[in-house]
Amino acid sequence: MDKTREHSDANMQAADPDTVIRTHWGEVWKYLFFMTGSRSTADDLTQDTFVRALRGWKSFRGESSVKTWLMTIARHAYINHKRSAFVRRVLPFSKVEQGGTEASAEKAYLAEAGERRIWEFVFRLPDKLRETLLLEAHYGMTAREGAEMLGIPEGTYKSRLSRARSRMERMMNEEEQA
Repeated sequence: MDKTREHSDANMQAADPDTVIRTHWGEVWKYLFFMTGSRSTADDLTQDTFVRALRGWKSFRGESSVKTWLMTIARHAYINHKRSAFVRRVLPFSKVEQGGTEASAEKAYLAEAGERRIWEFVFRLPDKLRETLLLEAHYGMTAREGAEMLGIPEGTYKSRLSRARSRMERMMNEEEQA
């Protein structure tokens, strides 16, 4: 057994389920929200992810970090959800409720509008490219971790990431020129 696996096993054995849930719930939910564009769907899929994780708690082999293991379960929950017959559309990010206020209404509006526009571009990307971009940009996963989570070669992961960045840049440039 290598040191990485020993470390993961020790972390999993030392952590109780409540701690793992409290530690990772938010990140799993954000990932699922970014993939679905729906708060209620992210809620449901996050709950499903942790139910599956708790059922498989003893089967965790420590071949990855707990976070990567949970994100992989979340990804499978998303794929299963997407395959289901009743899911046919994604709520545009601009329709999602935004919370919180800023001291300056003008600054808040400009910041929110810019962020919303970027997320609209992200949601235009094909699933594979969007997912890769989110894993790298939002979750800070390395190419190795992202590739492992997605079950693809690291070179494929890097290629998808490059294509996602290129498409984002192209969409942003097209908007500026319009």
